[in-house]
Amino acid sequence: MANQTDNDINDFKVSGPSHLTPVNWQDERYRRSVIASLVKGVYVLKSDHRKHLALAPPWWESFHFKLLRYLTDEKDYSIFGAVYEYIPEAEGAPKYVIAFRGTMVKHDSYLGDMKLNMNVLLNKLHRRSRFKIAMKAVEKMVSEKGDSSIWLAGHSLGASIAMIVGKTMAKEGILLETYLYNPPFIAFPVELIPGKIVRHGILVTRTLVIAGLAAVLQSKKDRQQSADLFATLSQWLPKLFLNASDFICSEYIAYFEHREMLESCGVGVLANFATRHSMQGLLFNFVGKDNWSEEKSHLIPSACVTTSCHPNAHFLSQWFTDDSVSDPKEYRYKTNKAPLNITET
Repeated sequence: MANQTDNDINDFKVSGPSHLTPVNWQDERYRRSVIASLVKGVYVLKSDHRKHLALAPPWWESFHFKLLRYLTDEKDYSIFGAVYEYIPEAEGAPKYVIAFRGTMVKHDSYLGDMKLNMNVLLNKLHRRSRFKIAMKAVEKMVSEKGDSSIWLAGHSLGASIAMIVGKTMAKEGILLETYLYNPPFIAFPVELIPGKIVRHGILVTRTLVIAGLAAVLQSKKDRQQSADLFATLSQWLPKLFLNASDFICSEYIAYFEHREMLESCGVGVLANFATRHSMQGLLFNFVGKDNWSEEKSHLIPSACVTTSCHPNAHFLSQWFTDDSVSDPKEYRYKTNKAPLNITET
């Protein structure tokens, strides 16, 4: 809609998926749209708090959720997350959803959000207070309510927070249902380069370079640890919602499609070996900056991927409807591959 004001964008009656009532929790499309609305509710909650408005409640109350509490950053005191409870009982529905917003432009939290975005790039987000507050809130809910009734969700920066929380819990054997909208992938966005053959050539080269660097720069123990981590995390299947034109998240599409292509060509061992490592992490650790933890990075072994070709490539609102949205596709990491034969020097 042209010339929408901030209030129009935040008004559920104007911009929300009001067509989704009642919700059919058995339908993946409904779940995707409703959970995206709860994430939107965190954005509007933050905006309401600053402007002294009350536009946020319909974003969750329309789907029979109740706001239990919101999460506040201890640095800039901005609202960045919310804990919701689903009031009715319905098959396929969550009981609780913990959602995290992304960067808010033109708001008082913008500088703080951008600093956290830089921490995403440097793989230090897990050291920041916002993540620690989120992690503590999730652990508390899991301890009190049980993991089967709790879902995670986030958009952009918030998706990075939700992803690391989900990976941390999955490492402990707790597999939380997770919805990640436009999650950042820290690599050059090859997916935006025109020409499928050119893209595959770049991806093959990158795979060989990463595998070579890992073989040369890592010890046998480090390589085994990365293999064990991916094997542990492989049963966790977060739902990724990606736009091929969004340079922030599009590389996840190439990440999974390229691995699948290599597996179909009979070189799945190489694909699995390379997919566990990032070039940044290998180089950071090689030069002595051993603070790059792949455990806390953007790399994941398995995912259920839904894509969109909506022109507003990074907007959360593209996930409110079925327009331009594909059917989901699962990519599962195969742990029964023979180990890559690398002789240590």
